[in-house]
Amino acid sequence: MSFVHLHLHTEYSLLDGFARIDKLFQKTAELGMDAVAITDHGVMFGAVEFYKKARAAGIKPIIGCEVYLALRDMKDKDPARDKQRSHLILLAENQTGYRNLIKLVSRGFTEGFYYKPRIDKALLRQHSEGLIALSACMSGDVQRALSYSNYQEAKRLVEDYLTIFDREHFYLELQDHGLLEQKKINKLLVKLAAELNIELVATNDVHYIEKGDAKTHDVLLAIQTGKTLYDKDRMRFPAEEFYLKSPEQMAALFPYAPQAIENTVKIADRCNFDFDFNTRHLPAFTPPAGQSSRDYLIALCRKGVAARYANDQAAIDRLKAELKIIFEMGYEDYFLIVWDFVNYAKQRGILVGPCRGSGGGSIVAYCLAITDVDPLKYQLIFERFLNPERITMPDFDIDFQDDRRAEVIDYVVDKYGVDHVAQIITFGTMGARAAIRDVGRVLGMSYGEVDVVAKAIPFVLGITIERALQMNEKLREKYQTNPEVRRLIDIAKALEGMPRHASTHAAGVVIGKRPIDD
Repeated sequence: MSFVHLHLHTEYSLLDGFARIDKLFQKTAELGMDAVAITDHGVMFGAVEFYKKARAAGIKPIIGCEVYLALRDMKDKDPARDKQRSHLILLAENQTGYRNLIKLVSRGFTEGFYYKPRIDKALLRQHSEGLIALSACMSGDVQRALSYSNYQEAKRLVEDYLTIFDREHFYLELQDHGLLEQKKINKLLVKLAAELNIELVATNDVHYIEKGDAKTHDVLLAIQTGKTLYDKDRMRFPAEEFYLKSPEQMAALFPYAPQAIENTVKIADRCNFDFDFNTRHLPAFTPPAGQSSRDYLIALCRKGVAARYANDQAAIDRLKAELKIIFEMGYEDYFLIVWDFVNYAKQRGILVGPCRGSGGGSIVAYCLAITDVDPLKYQLIFERFLNPERITMPDFDIDFQDDRRAEVIDYVVDKYGVDHVAQIITFGTMGARAAIRDVGRVLGMSYGEVDVVAKAIPFVLGITIERALQMNEKLREKYQTNPEVRRLIDIAKALEGMPRHASTHAAGVVIGKRPIDD
């Protein structure tokens, strides 16, 4: 029996998904499956990590997203009418599909964000090529209409999707987590599929890997919503069936629709997208007066070597050697881009750090005043920064005055275009102490009880709960003798390291040759 999970939420469905990427692929292989999809809620934060680790484990990665669909226009943000939204699974069938998917997800944030990143069907029509759509869970609009016993509306919605996707790219999604409402909806989905001659696909709404993870996942949801496990009105999942089931378990759920199981494999076979980590996408620098980048860099370096070294021959020889390597490797634009924004900062009195990292070994950088540490005087080696055998790009570590850093970023945005520049994301994760405090609150333990355990974790860089148990005998004794503390620590260990929130990195900026979402 073959089956592929096409609906799965990793830890990057923040404080909701608990199918942790580091553990996912081993379990996938143990269950005899050779492919799996990532479909986090409204985001693609984990796509690259998922892809790399899947390939390393010999599992085929399928890149997707469970997008949020605005019920009206994505720009409508009326609190009385636009809080609700529906779900739709989108899977990248190919390179075109992936590019369309990142456009959709990006626009969901930049234009459609209202509580969640939302798109609408008008945008979906523009960017549907190369995507396979599944009608999602009970929050999908087709399933929602069926749950309200509005079969005709569900039919209308499916027919509308078929004007966006053809019959080979839109599937009605069957799920069965033991809920009576789902069983009722599934019967109607089977009827609808037959009536409109479209295919079914079976999924499990995977939010964690093992069935036994359900209770830890419940704690995660309570952390997300600021509740305790004992609050009656909190969000919780209605069953403990949202785990990575085996092909045999999935087939047993849908004996009336074997083609829905078979279609998971067919869809997986069709999804063939690979990231390209080798092609450089450096933006082009435009020199003044129609000069080439190479000639302009040489001119700037000549001026710099005269100012820095009074045209000392040893400096000129080193400069020529470095420029030869820079030109051979095609990095002249890179040096000019960095010189340009560093020069902008210095001209406006914005403090710039003198040098940090291997870039200090470049006399070209010193002559351009990107750095202010003399590599000849201090015998710094250029090849540590750049050499023909280096696979990764060179990296200038540049520090700007923190209260004026935004001025430099604004300059870069103005020069290269708002759609070509983006600040990178960073994730706040649950460290050892934070995990203890979060879990303790959810379990309803007193602040004092939790504080004692949290403070027993040593202040050591990179400390983990497991290491703290080894280092602190008193903590280990509490763990071994106090069932409540054991429960607290076990759950905290399971959640430790999970991303808790996303924010904008203080300094990391991407400048692209093409629009960032292209």
